[in-house]
Amino acid sequence: MTVPGLAVYYGGLVRAKNVLSVAMQCFSVAAVVGVLWMIVGYSLAFGGDSFFGFIGNLEHAFLWDIKSDSLHGTIPEMLFVMFQMTFAIITPAVMVGCWVERTKYPAVIMISVLWSLLVYVPVCHWVWGDGGWLKELGAMDFAGGLVVHTSAGVAALVIVSQLGRRRGFPYELQPPHNPGLVATGVGMLWVGWFGFNGGSFLVADGLAVMALASTHFAACSASVIWAALDWIRFRKPSLFGTVTGVIAGLAAVTPAAGYVGPLGALILGASGSAVCFFTVNIIKIKLNLDDSLDVFCVHGLGGITGTLLVAFLCIDAIGGTGVFLENGSVVEQFGVQALAAAATAGWTALMTFVIVKVTGWILGGIRVDFEDELVGLDLATHGEKGYDF
Repeated sequence: MTVPGLAVYYGGLVRAKNVLSVAMQCFSVAAVVGVLWMIVGYSLAFGGDSFFGFIGNLEHAFLWDIKSDSLHGTIPEMLFVMFQMTFAIITPAVMVGCWVERTKYPAVIMISVLWSLLVYVPVCHWVWGDGGWLKELGAMDFAGGLVVHTSAGVAALVIVSQLGRRRGFPYELQPPHNPGLVATGVGMLWVGWFGFNGGSFLVADGLAVMALASTHFAACSASVIWAALDWIRFRKPSLFGTVTGVIAGLAAVTPAAGYVGPLGALILGASGSAVCFFTVNIIKIKLNLDDSLDVFCVHGLGGITGTLLVAFLCIDAIGGTGVFLENGSVVEQFGVQALAAAATAGWTALMTFVIVKVTGWILGGIRVDFEDELVGLDLATHGEKGYDF
């Protein structure tokens, strides 16, 4: 999903002179976070609780104690390590979309490393780790509405508020240079999402198939709604809007895929798509925040929408499981979901602000020079050129 899916998706959205820089950032984040996950990330996220549900311990540091016959439930523990690593990698990689075309490469790496350790790992432990405080409260996040999408989306909003706008934003920027690449990348992500959501039960049975089906129906519903809204507003349905709707629906269903049925998924997709569609202009035009590839609007708000609505859509009456309502009622569960979303967003915003400030202080700023931005990061930062201009 990250490589090549996200790299192709984001690469098609930026101007031609920055395509290689986006691919470089996605591949680099995948590699660096992969190493970090092996050394301490997995242990701090899924090791035994060491601080009141806030963080795990270092019992699995360097994965030294995980053998070929070690089990996590009924599956090999190393399989669980690798499966969870995909979530750890794609979350900071999603954030790449907010700072494209204007951020120093060393800043990308430093922010990704610090953010993974100080935001992703703790939130992952809160929600999914044994003893995590949100898990103990009964918060429902099946495959990353909080851990992945809310955290990445809120972080993106904080980063762009400090980074500033691209030169010429919003009136002089060229449109995405290759919508075909955008659609190809989204297609890869759509298929990859089946692995994320379908695999999160850690079994291959009817539950996994239901999660996979819910994932698909939400994506379809969201794509139809976004295309229709595009058609109504601009008199033409666009490919870009149609595939953006897919991502919005997938983000919305992620926290709920294992708890809702097909009807709930359809509602989630439509709701997530509508919320994301109407907030894009608010963020970019009214608030003048250059979240370049709409990470907050599509991923962040999509994830938050799904996190809140799952409390209502998981009930038996509309085909949901119902059994996952651990707090006795829909209203109580909604309170837990709202608390979980607020805690995740608050911690993410605070720590991201600190990380960006520290990174900027160490590197003398996180933004490239005006000349480099004008030339494009492919050539200015990496000495490569993928397209003729």
